[in-house]
Amino acid sequence: MRAIVIREPGDADVLTWTSVPDPVPGPGEVVVEVAASAVNRADVMQRRGLYPPPPGASEIPGLEVSGRIAELGDEVTGWQLGDEVCALLAGGGYAERVAVPAGQVLPVPDGVDLVTAAGLPEVVCTVWSNVFMQARLRRDESFLVHGGGSGIGTMAIQLAAAHGARVACTVGSERKARACRELGADVAIDYNDDDFAEHGPFDVILDHLGASYLPRNVRSLATGGRLVVIGMQGGAKGELDLAALLARRATVHAAGLRARPDAEKAQIVEAVRENVWPLLAAGTVRPVIDRQVRMAEAPLAHRLLEESRHIGKILLVT
Repeated sequence: MRAIVIREPGDADVLTWTSVPDPVPGPGEVVVEVAASAVNRADVMQRRGLYPPPPGASEIPGLEVSGRIAELGDEVTGWQLGDEVCALLAGGGYAERVAVPAGQVLPVPDGVDLVTAAGLPEVVCTVWSNVFMQARLRRDESFLVHGGGSGIGTMAIQLAAAHGARVACTVGSERKARACRELGADVAIDYNDDDFAEHGPFDVILDHLGASYLPRNVRSLATGGRLVVIGMQGGAKGELDLAALLARRATVHAAGLRARPDAEKAQIVEAVRENVWPLLAAGTVRPVIDRQVRMAEAPLAHRLLEESRHIGKILLVT
């Protein structure tokens, strides 16, 4: 089969479409013939040499796919050859085929086509596990997500609004602000000339920037507020104001998804299937796709992501 490999850490041109061995399903795994994958910030960090895959995971980038089940490993139940699925991965998605634990596989939701479904697993599992399972966002609470126009942001806005929260987001342009308001955001804050802290307090904040936003995030929390940090685009080390945290009786959670044990990922996937898939089938929530790029042109897709003009997900199609 063919796949994208990272020749060495570097810019987007180190991504190479080449022949690699076919994956073999282990016990409890299926092989998916890939229709599409999607580009995530974690893929860019891996390409730069800053985010290696967990032990035992594929060195091929790609954290989510859609496609059809092509092989069944031993001990797999509930799936058949040819089933149309999407899946959460620890790696290996930029390829024509990928092996994945059966517990991380989801049926393509009703009303969503096979290619578009590739843009769902990573963002939906990230948002549901962090905003709802960890931070326990409730109806009528206030919610802030940074990067509202991103794949994570567009899904977080929709899910929070669907659950009756008051939703705010940060964006970098009026075009993105309009898109976020159309998805259900009550407030879209342009981070270029407006301080999001002035729009608080917030009961739950979902942040991918890390260190650069940490002080203002803490100051923006309501009493009993919950900050969930899921990325480090703004740095890995910051100063935490414990006095401000104590005064608010607030909590800070740091939560990654990729390196979690398979059993824990399976629990998240099952919760997503139970709670989010009906919303997708009903049209209450929808995947937001910016564009499709051929998988062989993954360097172009990475450059587009790094320019940050996109809204929603950039897909790679085989």
